[in-house]
Amino acid sequence: MTTLMGTLQKGSAYLAVWPKERQLATLFPEYRITTATRLALRTIPALMVLSVLVQFQLGDPRYWPGVVSSVLFLASLPLQGLFWLGKRAATPLPAVLVTWYQQINQKMSEAGVLVSEPVSRPRYFDLGEALNQAFKQLDKSFIRDL
Repeated sequence: MTTLMGTLQKGSAYLAVWPKERQLATLFPEYRITTATRLALRTIPALMVLSVLVQFQLGDPRYWPGVVSSVLFLASLPLQGLFWLGKRAATPLPAVLVTWYQQINQKMSEAGVLVSEPVSRPRYFDLGEALNQAFKQLDKSFIRDL
């Protein structure tokens, strides 16, 4: 059983590994989730500070509970994305994607790219690493061949 912090750390690692290629958007929800999570990680802290500062300058003290709850909600948004990514990273691949993972590794080794030994029971994190390396090392048309 993993902890919440461990899941969030896995999610952060998966966020860093998953390729930022639009071609994957139709195949995997990761493209949309990673894009939204990256945006949230950049913008939500500023929105939280802005909410508190506006309330401090212009607001009535009786509205502070609502401001605190909205700030906590804003803080939870990027955490939700990281949590989803952490859970997804640890999920084993279905049989169809295992074959696809093996084909990607085979294509890279045939192209002379130094790849690590394919995992026998790959997870989505392993697929993300393989796709990231393939997009960096191979012609981007490899995705259509698969």
